[in-house]
Amino acid sequence: MRMHESRWTRKLTAVACLLLLFVGAVFAAPSNKWRIQVSSDADSDGAVSFRIAPVDGQPIDVSVPIPKGAGENRIASLIRDAMRAKLGDGYRVEVDDGEDVLVKKHMGDKNFELTITEQTAKGVRITLDRE
Repeated sequence: MRMHESRWTRKLTAVACLLLLFVGAVFAAPSNKWRIQVSSDADSDGAVSFRIAPVDGQPIDVSVPIPKGAGENRIASLIRDAMRAKLGDGYRVEVDDGEDVLVKKHMGDKNFELTITEQTAKGVRITLDRE
Protein backbone atom coordinates (compact mmCIF):
# COMPACT_ATOMS: atom_id res chain seq x y z
CA MET A 1 0.00 0.00 0.00
CA ARG A 2 2.76 2.42 0.90
CA MET A 3 4.41 1.95 -2.50
CA HIS A 4 1.14 2.81 -4.28
CA GLU A 5 0.80 6.02 -2.25
CA SER A 6 4.39 6.92 -3.07
CA ARG A 7 3.76 6.56 -6.82
CA TRP A 8 0.59 8.63 -6.53
CA THR A 9 2.47 11.34 -4.63
CA ARG A 10 5.25 11.41 -7.25
CA LYS A 11 2.72 11.70 -10.07
CA LEU A 12 0.85 14.47 -8.30
CA THR A 13 4.10 16.33 -7.61
CA ALA A 14 5.15 15.99 -11.27
CA VAL A 15 1.79 17.34 -12.47
CA ALA A 16 2.01 20.26 -10.03
CA CYS A 17 5.53 21.13 -11.22
CA LEU A 18 4.47 21.04 -14.88
CA LEU A 19 1.48 23.23 -14.08
CA LEU A 20 3.71 25.78 -12.33
CA LEU A 21 6.09 25.86 -15.30
CA PHE A 22 3.17 26.34 -17.70
CA VAL A 23 1.62 29.12 -15.61
CA GLY A 24 5.01 30.82 -15.30
CA ALA A 25 5.50 30.70 -19.07
CA VAL A 26 2.01 32.05 -19.75
CA PHE A 27 2.40 34.99 -17.37
CA ALA A 28 6.07 35.75 -18.11
CA ALA A 29 6.50 39.43 -18.79
CA PRO A 30 8.39 40.61 -21.86
CA SER A 31 11.41 42.83 -21.27
CA ASN A 32 13.37 45.53 -23.07
CA LYS A 33 16.70 43.71 -22.51
CA TRP A 34 17.74 40.08 -22.00
CA ARG A 35 20.97 38.47 -20.85
CA ILE A 36 21.96 35.10 -22.30
CA GLN A 37 24.44 33.42 -19.94
CA VAL A 38 26.68 30.69 -21.36
CA SER A 39 28.38 28.22 -19.01
CA SER A 40 30.72 25.31 -19.75
CA ASP A 41 32.23 24.03 -22.98
CA ALA A 42 30.53 22.04 -25.73
CA ASP A 43 31.12 18.29 -25.34
CA SER A 44 29.48 17.59 -28.71
CA ASP A 45 28.47 19.30 -31.93
CA GLY A 46 24.98 20.70 -31.67
CA ALA A 47 22.92 23.85 -31.81
CA VAL A 48 20.88 26.20 -29.71
CA SER A 49 17.78 27.88 -31.10
CA PHE A 50 16.18 31.03 -29.75
CA ARG A 51 12.84 32.72 -30.38
CA ILE A 52 12.58 36.51 -30.11
CA ALA A 53 8.90 37.46 -29.84
CA PRO A 54 8.11 41.18 -29.71
CA VAL A 55 4.81 42.17 -28.14
CA ASP A 56 2.18 42.18 -30.91
CA GLY A 57 4.87 41.30 -33.47
CA GLN A 58 6.08 38.37 -35.51
CA PRO A 59 8.44 35.99 -33.67
CA ILE A 60 11.92 35.57 -35.10
CA ASP A 61 13.78 32.25 -34.76
CA VAL A 62 17.57 32.18 -34.60
CA SER A 63 19.53 28.91 -34.75
CA VAL A 64 23.18 28.86 -33.68
CA PRO A 65 25.43 25.92 -34.64
CA ILE A 66 27.88 25.05 -31.84
CA PRO A 67 30.99 22.98 -32.63
CA LYS A 68 32.37 20.38 -30.21
CA GLY A 69 35.08 21.87 -27.99
CA ALA A 70 33.84 25.47 -28.23
CA GLY A 71 34.35 27.33 -24.95
CA GLU A 72 31.76 29.61 -23.35
CA ASN A 73 33.34 32.80 -24.76
CA ARG A 74 33.36 31.35 -28.29
CA ILE A 75 29.75 30.17 -27.92
CA ALA A 76 28.71 33.66 -26.76
CA SER A 77 30.39 35.15 -29.85
CA LEU A 78 28.62 32.63 -32.09
CA ILE A 79 25.27 33.55 -30.53
CA ARG A 80 25.99 37.26 -30.97
CA ASP A 81 27.00 36.85 -34.61
CA ALA A 82 23.99 34.67 -35.50
CA MET A 83 21.57 37.06 -33.80
CA ARG A 84 23.09 40.10 -35.50
CA ALA A 85 22.86 38.37 -38.88
CA LYS A 86 19.22 37.33 -38.37
CA LEU A 87 17.92 40.40 -36.50
CA GLY A 88 19.78 43.05 -38.50
CA ASP A 89 19.31 46.53 -37.07
CA GLY A 90 16.12 45.51 -35.23
CA TYR A 91 17.97 44.89 -31.95
CA ARG A 92 21.30 45.72 -30.34
CA VAL A 93 23.24 42.51 -29.62
CA GLU A 94 26.61 42.49 -27.83
CA VAL A 95 28.88 40.20 -25.81
CA ASP A 96 29.29 41.19 -22.14
CA ASP A 97 31.94 39.77 -19.78
CA GLY A 98 33.06 37.31 -22.47
CA GLU A 99 30.45 34.63 -21.78
CA ASP A 100 27.20 36.63 -21.72
CA VAL A 101 25.20 38.07 -24.61
CA LEU A 102 22.93 41.10 -24.18
CA VAL A 103 19.96 41.54 -26.51
CA LYS A 104 18.32 44.98 -26.30
CA LYS A 105 15.44 46.64 -28.08
CA HIS A 106 15.82 50.11 -29.54
CA MET A 107 14.17 53.08 -27.81
CA GLY A 108 10.51 53.23 -28.74
CA ASP A 109 10.32 49.62 -29.96
CA LYS A 110 8.14 47.01 -28.24
CA ASN A 111 9.41 44.85 -25.37
CA PHE A 112 10.03 41.23 -26.32
CA GLU A 113 10.13 37.72 -24.94
CA LEU A 114 13.24 35.57 -25.46
CA THR A 115 13.05 31.78 -25.18
CA ILE A 116 15.23 28.80 -25.97
CA THR A 117 13.31 26.50 -28.30
CA GLU A 118 15.99 23.82 -28.74
CA GLN A 119 19.40 22.96 -27.34
CA THR A 120 21.34 19.94 -28.60
CA ALA A 121 25.00 20.73 -27.77
CA LYS A 122 25.97 18.54 -24.81
CA GLY A 123 27.73 20.11 -21.82
CA VAL A 124 26.68 23.68 -22.57
CA ARG A 125 24.35 25.40 -20.10
CA ILE A 126 22.48 28.45 -21.34
CA THR A 127 20.23 30.52 -19.11
CA LEU A 128 18.13 33.58 -19.89
CA ASP A 129 17.60 36.53 -17.54
CA ARG A 130 15.43 39.61 -17.94
CA GLU A 131 17.27 42.82 -17.24
